[in-house]
Amino acid sequence: MKRELDNLVTQMHAGGITYDEAVREFKRRFILEVLAGHRGNQCKAAKELGVHRNTLSRILAELKIDPAQVRTGLRRPPRSAGIDYGAKQGAR
Repeated sequence: MKRELDNLVTQMHAGGITYDEAVREFKRRFILEVLAGHRGNQCKAAKELGVHRNTLSRILAELKIDPAQVRTGLRRPPRSAGIDYGAKQGAR
């Protein structure tokens, strides 16, 4: 993993990514991963991240992350949005 991180840092530096951009993107992806792991539950995510729930809310606002979208993205589509098999085989 260290080698992968070293390669990523080298690529980012060569690509002209600033430190602030790199830190922001890392925070964003890390927090999204933890939130998704807890199905959007901010209390559980905050506990795992080792921050207070209010601090996590502030960070989400700063990074423009909508926890409702994280929860929505994890849901299965409703049955009414199922596949139209007739359209695949040609409507009769």
